[in-house]
Amino acid sequence: MRFATRSALVFAMLACFSGLAIPAPTTNLHLPPQLQGIGIDQRLEAQVPLDTVFRDETGASVPLRKYFDGKAVVLVPVYYTCPMLCTQILKGLVIGLRPLSLLPGKDFNVVAISFDPTNTPQDAASKRDMYARRYWGRNKGNEGFHFLTGSDRSIHAVMDAIGFHYRWDPKIKMFAHASGIMILTPEGRVSRYFYGVEYEPKDLKLGLIESSHNRIGSPVDQILLFCYHYDPRTGKYSTTVLGALRVAAILTLIAMASGFFVLWRRDIRKSRAFLAQQRLEESSKL
Repeated sequence: MRFATRSALVFAMLACFSGLAIPAPTTNLHLPPQLQGIGIDQRLEAQVPLDTVFRDETGASVPLRKYFDGKAVVLVPVYYTCPMLCTQILKGLVIGLRPLSLLPGKDFNVVAISFDPTNTPQDAASKRDMYARRYWGRNKGNEGFHFLTGSDRSIHAVMDAIGFHYRWDPKIKMFAHASGIMILTPEGRVSRYFYGVEYEPKDLKLGLIESSHNRIGSPVDQILLFCYHYDPRTGKYSTTVLGALRVAAILTLIAMASGFFVLWRRDIRKSRAFLAQQRLEESSKL
């Protein structure tokens, strides 16, 4: 049943989002050449360079250390002009955080870093306002939400530290990248990885509590969504993704059929046992 669950999960993610779901590592013989080297390596306990300078939403230069003020940090690697996956990552994070009793700004900080050096503070401010408003509601400020931009050097320093690998594709003018967020300790060490675009509140809460006490979590299963191989101009997936969708659909159908067969066999056995028991009881009465 574990195989069935994983197949269904992969297919669901493929069907719902503009990406290709595939297990890590980043170097995989089954990946097309364009996606080789793209992904997220788990570097638990890695120290993020907190003296790295970025620009905040106003354009002011700030060291990353500013946001590690004794609190855990949810680090979100995205780019603000992404037409697809990054929106789902930020949306999923807000949905996952809403039910928590822990609050941004009070108990932890959310820090999004654009890995596109051409993104501007205005892009960052627009995205911050959008997602902070989704979390807090209208006219309640942006407390705890910080969206940063920076130079290519600053970006690579942080992305390399957290194991986030991406690449610009000049043909389609998009970044090939995977989806995920990280939770960092108040000291700036990587404590937890969360993959995909949906994050369970209970998992986020546990990760934030552990990270706030400088505890390092364990490695997790890696199922990645890749923001690639989808043409927003035509609204179509490439043959690579269509092929992956077909394979995932077939695997899912096989898994479902196997599950139904097992359940059917179990019901048949139970029915036979019940009838045999009834006959035994009737014969004993005679």
